Amino acid sequence: MNDYYVILPGKFSPQLNKMLEAVLIGKSALYITDKRSLPDLRGSKIIVCAEISPAGLCIPLYEILEELQIRGCDSLKDSSAVLLLHSSNELYTKSTASFIVFLMNQLGCRFPGHPVVEATGSLSNFSTWRSIKKSSLEDICLELCTVLGERFAVYNPVPVKMPKILALHSSEKKTSNTLALWNMVKSSLEGCSTRELHVENGTILDCKGCSYKTCKHFSMNNSCFYGGIMVKEILPAIEETDAVIWLCPNYNDAVSANLSAVINRMTALYRKTPFYNKTLFSIIVSGNSGGDSVAKQLLGALCINKGFNLPPYYSLTATANDPGAVGRIPGIEASAKIYAKNMLRETKKPK
Repeated sequence: MNDYYVILPGKFSPQLNKMLEAVLIGKSALYITDKRSLPDLRGSKIIVCAEISPAGLCIPLYEILEELQIRGCDSLKDSSAVLLLHSSNELYTKSTASFIVFLMNQLGCRFPGHPVVEATGSLSNFSTWRSIKKSSLEDICLELCTVLGERFAVYNPVPVKMPKILALHSSEKKTSNTLALWNMVKSSLEGCSTRELHVENGTILDCKGCSYKTCKHFSMNNSCFYGGIMVKEILPAIEETDAVIWLCPNYNDAVSANLSAVINRMTALYRKTPFYNKTLFSIIVSGNSGGDSVAKQLLGALCINKGFNLPPYYSLTATANDPGAVGRIPGIEASAKIYAKNMLRETKKPK
């Protein structure tokens, strides 16, 4: 039996081939090159490879993803995946990664923290690693691929007996549809501990952009340049929790400024301890459309960049504008219960 399925459609560069070889060291794989050779991928470990065109496209891969979508929302049930991407220019690797991860996640696929190795045309996106690794850019790229392969080989999220779930929001309780939807979900979260933190306006300053050395110094002392509520309450709460659910009303197709500042300031804790054992969830309510834009922004920042574990169906989205409108969406309470059940399945150990 093969260890992995490798999705590698269309033409690919020598660089992408080297990256795949570095991930597959000591492992066997069955290759999928087009949608006609697409097997049942439920319960599988998958490596997705994308050679991105100058226009930011990988059409053969999108055809495979479309076929998976046609097969239904459980076509990747109990599967897990990582991504390798190479672009001929300096653009599109991050946006393509977020798109692929979000789509596959909506089909039941889970992703480990830091599931992507992306290589731009010049490999200059690996330049920051030179302060830690005194190697060539290509060697750094391939080393990161090898590390990803080693982590993916043992990736198996372990639920706990009494999971701690932290909810972060910056909304007004009386009028927020997002909080109303969270309350529906929370009412079905039995056998776990939930805590809510309200990130109020003016309480969180955005990241100053300290050097790596300075940020590392503060993090080793359980602090940050700005200090404040972020250091006293939010970072300790994130450190001790098993899962964080981000409650995000859709503001102009982006995460609100307060919660964005929290994400940016988390780097101080990230320098100190990895987030691989913490699970990411989100509830996103849009006034009209664009919930997927916010969901991709969150998973990009917190799974791809910061290393949170991404469970299947990680985000619950809804469209509601006027205060209280979310409660009038047909079937919303049933959707909230299903989402809560998924949260428990991903975090709570069965009795």
